[in-house]
Amino acid sequence: MIIPKAMFAQLGTRWLPFADAASEGLPLSQILRLSLFQISVGMATVLLLGTLNRVMIVELSVAASVVAFMIALPVLVAPFRALLGFRSDTHRSAIGWKRIPYLWFGSLWQFGGLAIMPFALIVLSGDNVYDVPFAGEVLAALAFLMTGLGLHMTQTAGIALAADRADDETRPRVVALLYVTFLVGMGISALIVGWLLRDFSELQLIRVVQGCAVVTITLNLIALWKQEKVRPMTREEREAPRPAFRDAWADYIKGGQAGRLLAVVFLGGLAFNMQDVLLEPYGGEILGLSVSATTMLTAAWASGALLGFWFAARWMARGHDHARLCARGLLIGVVAFSAVIFAAPMGSTVLFFAGAFGIGLGAGLFAVSTLIMAMEMPRRGIVGGGLALGAWGAAQATAAGLAVALGGGIRDAVQGAANAGWLGEGLMTPDIGYSVVYHIEIGLLFVTLALLGPLVSARPVTPKPQQNTKPQRIGLADFPT
Repeated sequence: MIIPKAMFAQLGTRWLPFADAASEGLPLSQILRLSLFQISVGMATVLLLGTLNRVMIVELSVAASVVAFMIALPVLVAPFRALLGFRSDTHRSAIGWKRIPYLWFGSLWQFGGLAIMPFALIVLSGDNVYDVPFAGEVLAALAFLMTGLGLHMTQTAGIALAADRADDETRPRVVALLYVTFLVGMGISALIVGWLLRDFSELQLIRVVQGCAVVTITLNLIALWKQEKVRPMTREEREAPRPAFRDAWADYIKGGQAGRLLAVVFLGGLAFNMQDVLLEPYGGEILGLSVSATTMLTAAWASGALLGFWFAARWMARGHDHARLCARGLLIGVVAFSAVIFAAPMGSTVLFFAGAFGIGLGAGLFAVSTLIMAMEMPRRGIVGGGLALGAWGAAQATAAGLAVALGGGIRDAVQGAANAGWLGEGLMTPDIGYSVVYHIEIGLLFVTLALLGPLVSARPVTPKPQQNTKPQRIGLADFPT
């Protein structure tokens, strides 16, 4: 039986995720190759926030307060993403490249930080020949700062390059595809690095982390190769004065209520990320789940986030208003956190996992819709996509870092007060600290909804009617058979 080409193309674009994200300016092969930088960023994120966190505390016996400080250092770099994006918008190059230089130097910073990190951590643990005061702390801080600066620079410039090359119709699907790649990179890296470090030794730590450095520079080189066209600039263009960052920032804030959008991104990021360090302990301590069972929570959350990205790409392609999709994500988050809260008194593991899946689904819709809103904010000449993407990334990353610290701190403080009897006998339960954090997150979601209201279009955007002309995007229908 011969399957008609049209039927195959329709099946592919309908069921294969992001099969129609390609356009004439950005073919599918180049999208997939460009997205490799997100795998390296996901790998660095796993190392900084997950694997090395445990290794420093357990295997290297570093004080938890020092570990928390080191992990917080990359968050300090996040607010500079807006400046990095703006600099890539206004970069002067004799051959016309704007994004590639920032991708390259971001890759070098990321590679350098990972290359020196295992040695810095070994010195930090006290295993050294010469006892130089604070040498371990200084070297480890330098390694974390270099890696954090590199991943933020790489991600900002890479997403800006993808947004430059995509057209208006395919841009939402391209951005969603990049974030799917980021999640896939995190998942694969966590499995591989965890397996390689199962028999821990200092030599094995050096091999694994420096191996990640080599993989980082290799993936990023493949990603940036021939992604930006050479367009020699005239002497007048090279010598033209650059706009000041403060002028560009003021222009961006004035264009389309950008300040309100950044507040939405920051508060929504706080709301969705305060549970990052609490879900697994909640499942183990309150619901009595095993280590293997709580590990599956990450898979449930990631599955929900992937589904959220996919829904966001499809709904935006159909003309749905971005702010309304963002509101859907926030409302899904309210229901999901409520499910997590009720899982404890009901003793329901199914409800708990459903809540974790819903948190990922809501966070995925929220992230993609706010990112597209930032990219499409009306701008007035001197502001480019790099500043918009950098501002979004700065708000999102800063909120995520603060949320983790606030979530753990609030849980410990409330639980300590409850155990001491300061909150009354009725609240002396082992889940009260977790429950307070989840209720705060629900409250933040409602505040975010209130801030989002003025950004919603006055009337719903309806999909444009299909015309008989050939569409501009390139999907599987345009592939040779």
